[in-house]
Amino acid sequence: MKVFAINGSPRKDGNTSFLIKKVFEELEKNGIETEIYTIGNENFKGCIGCRKCYENKDMKCVIQSDSLNEIFQKCAEADGILIASPVYFADITANTKAFIERAGSLTRANNNILARKPGAGIVAVRRGGAIHSFDSINHFFLISQMLIVGSSYWNIGIGGPAGDCENDAEGIKTMQTLGTNMSWVLQKLNQ
Repeated sequence: MKVFAINGSPRKDGNTSFLIKKVFEELEKNGIETEIYTIGNENFKGCIGCRKCYENKDMKCVIQSDSLNEIFQKCAEADGILIASPVYFADITANTKAFIERAGSLTRANNNILARKPGAGIVAVRRGGAIHSFDSINHFFLISQMLIVGSSYWNIGIGGPAGDCENDAEGIKTMQTLGTNMSWVLQKLNQ
């Protein structure tokens, strides 16, 4: 089994990455393979509404200037998916939103290929906008007919400067519980 994570932060080793790694530690303890892909510094474009994905049904977006097609293939092959973003102006990053727009169209255009896979959103926040960001990610999972995995609290870590989430004991515990819950769901689905 494998869980694939999309990191929407432009900081490759920032708070968002730290939170993902806390979830990964629990998954790996349970023998689940993990992989992370950081999209925060790529030149991602949002969906252009051309609907070619509905015509072609080849699991590829016609926009070829970024890594979306590679990332979507990894999502299709994974058993579970994490999408993580820091909060920028009370929402997910623009690259995370662009990924959601295009991957959302691709999954729906290709027989809902992500349906019934477990997914979980992770949000790194300094102060405000965490719930709105968490909701933005979860809406992608819901419209993709995915199963949302929860934790002991909303999947949020609090921290400002890079590394600050390491001081959020409750956020760390939330990520550990999320990893345990994702492991449990994957094991139940693969029995």
